Amino acid sequence: MDQIVIETKGRLEKSIEAFVQSFSKLRSGRANPQILEGIQCDYYGDKMEITSLCSISMPEPRQLLVKPYSREDIKSIASAIASANIGINPQVEADCIRLIVPPLTEDVRREIAKQAKALAEEAKVAVRNVRRDALESIKKDDSYSDDYKKRLEDEIQKSVEASNKKIEEILANKQKEIMTV
Repeated sequence: MDQIVIETKGRLEKSIEAFVQSFSKLRSGRANPQILEGIQCDYYGDKMEITSLCSISMPEPRQLLVKPYSREDIKSIASAIASANIGINPQVEADCIRLIVPPLTEDVRREIAKQAKALAEEAKVAVRNVRRDALESIKKDDSYSDDYKKRLEDEIQKSVEASNKKIEEILANKQKEIMTV
C-alpha cells in the first residue's frame, strides 16, 4: 500500500477520534466527568484545568463529586464550574463540590441532538478535507501511472466512505442515548 493511503487512513482515524472526544462533552442526562474537561480555573494567578486540580468521581448516575487536592481551591473551582455555562450549579460542601445533573427536558434533548448532528457534520467536513488533500498529493506526484493513481483514489474513497459510515453510526448511538429518558 502506498504511503499516501497509509497517511490518509491515519488522518481519518484522528478525525474520528476528535469527533468522539467532542461528543463526550455533550450532556446526555447522566453525569459524565468529561463535561468538566477544558474548564479553566484560577490557580494562584495562573489558569489551570480543573481536572488537574481535583479528583472527580460519580457516586450516583446523576451526580458528580469534585474533590480538590487542596481545600483552598474549592471556591475558585466552584466559580469556574458556575461560569463555564454547562447547565449545572455547583453545591459547595466542606471539602468537596457536588454537581447534580438535572434531568433533561424534551426541548433540551432536541437541542443537544442538534448539537450532536452539527458536530457530526464538522467531522464529515474534516474527512472531506483529508480526502481532498490526499487526492491533490496523488495528482501532483508524476511518478505514478494513471492506473495506479486511479487505484489509489479508489482506495482513499473506500476509506472515506468507511469513515463517514462510522461517523453516522456514532451519531445514531449518541442521538439514541440523548433522546432516551
